[in-house]
This record gives sequence, structure tokens and C-alpha cells, in this order.
Amino acid sequence: MDKKQARLRRARSTRLRIAQLRVKRLTVHRSNLHIYATIWSEDGRQALVSASTLEAESRSALGGKGGNVAAAQMVGKKVAERAKSAGIEAVAFDRAGFRFHGRVKALADAAREAGLKF
Repeated sequence: MDKKQARLRRARSTRLRIAQLRVKRLTVHRSNLHIYATIWSEDGRQALVSASTLEAESRSALGGKGGNVAAAQMVGKKVAERAKSAGIEAVAFDRAGFRFHGRVKALADAAREAGLKF
């Protein structure tokens, strides 16, 4: 089992638990260069809100450096603001098998501070 398969195996159990709860899901994906956050509907078939470091305004604000904690904080704040404007108050946090530290933790903390409830 390689690193990616192990991460996806860890993510599967979390996603099954969230599916049983029937709540909206905030997923996080990180690569070496960027970080992405998406809020999915209860059934998981439709993306309701998203934010990433690939967006034009994010890239200009960060100077093209989307793979650090500051970028993750900005994405967390953006996704929370967009969720609030879409009427989403509470979500379940899906870290997609990534460890809850560094950029993933920074994104989650920033989303909480911006008013999103996990």
C-alpha cells in the first residue's frame, strides 16, 4: 500500500460516518503547491461552496505561494464567508485522511474563527 492509498483508506471511514449523520461536509485537499476547500451537500453529489489558492484573487494576494499556513488560513476564512452568505451555518469537517496539523489545522481554525461551526 502506497502513501496515497493509505490516506484514501483513512478518509473512507470518516466519509462513511459523515454520510450517516446526513450533514453538509467541508472537505480539504492539499498538494505541495495549493490547498482546496469545498462544502458538499448532504448527499455528497453537489458542491455548494468552494475556495482555493488557485483563484485569481488568492494568487495575487499570496504572490503565487499557496502551499503555506498563511494561504490555508486565507482559504479557510474565504470558504467560511462564502458558506455564511449561502446560508450554511454548520458542517462536518472531512480532512480527507490528512493529519490534523499544519495547513489542514490552520484552514479549520480560520473557518471556525470566521463563524463556521463544526
